[in-house]
Amino acid sequence: MKKSQFLSCIFMGLGQIYNKQYLKGIMFMLVELITLINIPNFAKAFWGLYTLGEVKFHYVNGRAVFDHSIFLMLKGLIAVLLLILVIILYIFNIKDAKDYAKKNTKTSFKDALDNMFPYIVLTPGLLSIMFLVLLPIIFTVLVAFTNYSAPYHLPPRNLVDWVGLQNFKDLFKMDIWSNTLKGTLKWTIMWAFLATFTSYFGGLFLAMLVNSQEIKLKKLWRSIFILPYAIPGLISMLVMRLMFSGPGIINDILEKIGLQRVDWLTEPLNAKIVLILINLWLGAPYFMALMTSILTNIPKDLYESADIDGASFLHKFFHITLPLVFYSTTPLIIMSFAYNFNNFMLIYAVTDGGPVNPDYRYAGHTDLLISWIYKMTVEQQQYHMASVVTILIFIIIAPAIAFFFTRTRSFKEEDLIQ
Repeated sequence: MKKSQFLSCIFMGLGQIYNKQYLKGIMFMLVELITLINIPNFAKAFWGLYTLGEVKFHYVNGRAVFDHSIFLMLKGLIAVLLLILVIILYIFNIKDAKDYAKKNTKTSFKDALDNMFPYIVLTPGLLSIMFLVLLPIIFTVLVAFTNYSAPYHLPPRNLVDWVGLQNFKDLFKMDIWSNTLKGTLKWTIMWAFLATFTSYFGGLFLAMLVNSQEIKLKKLWRSIFILPYAIPGLISMLVMRLMFSGPGIINDILEKIGLQRVDWLTEPLNAKIVLILINLWLGAPYFMALMTSILTNIPKDLYESADIDGASFLHKFFHITLPLVFYSTTPLIIMSFAYNFNNFMLIYAVTDGGPVNPDYRYAGHTDLLISWIYKMTVEQQQYHMASVVTILIFIIIAPAIAFFFTRTRSFKEEDLIQ
């Protein structure tokens, strides 16, 4: 082992100072010194993460004294991430001393700065990802292994405890939880599939209609069809909710033509159909705009050859138009499916998850998994079970999306082009 490498193992930065890289060595030494000085704080943070607190809420001389379990968990997580960063720097410090000793050449401060420039630029991004993205994800996962919930385990009044896999067992074994999970999961998958493909084929139909040779004033029709997408979605959802309500305009029209009023939003099947129709209204213009450019790029020679062979409209659609459009838009379908799987806003704005289902816990007939999570957190403060369902969503959607996306023809041929 080189002497500089050995010195860096003993204390960060010593190897760099031995190699006469004084500025770099001082920076490494400062990192280790700060870490050593804060060892008591790290130990306290690790204790808090392990125990989640031991002092229950009480008053001492008129002052409230307590351990806040959630704050202790966050402090412990931050300490773990910081320690990981220090370990990475420690390993890098040893490797840097070793690499410099191998080169056995002196470098100027400017050259050293140029070599370190990529690391300097990437460091803020790495820290942002670690503490703004990774930290909340890990925190959500950890909450799933606690009893963080109302009314008996909400800090600061009460402490939170680690419960292991108990929440996962309750979700699958307790009837009230398992029935809700099965029902909402089944509807979520059905909703994501229907919402995606109705919008997709609705957009394709509009694009083909506008691009038809018989249609005049194409720009005007495109502008009209794109209006639902141009209007803020929340406004459209609230207007649709009023239209399909009991005293809404839809029932007024039905009554005027001699038909009975329909319980659009208070009957489960009708409410689901309304949601799909509203999503079609909002989503079809998006796909129409995408597919219009694709249709215009399809060579006309293909259709002319098909006409010579006597192909019908359906034959040309299923053997020319649909394959070429589908090839170009498959990644968009997958992303749209993932979006609709977690389409909280439409459900919340139109039905609020209703109508009520007495067999479900904190969920209604039209609640998706994501809106069920919202109700468990914001309305019921059942954070532990909400975290379990969040993990379940990730386990379902992430591998499925990755699997289908990597098997699309456009993804495979992208590698061939490169």
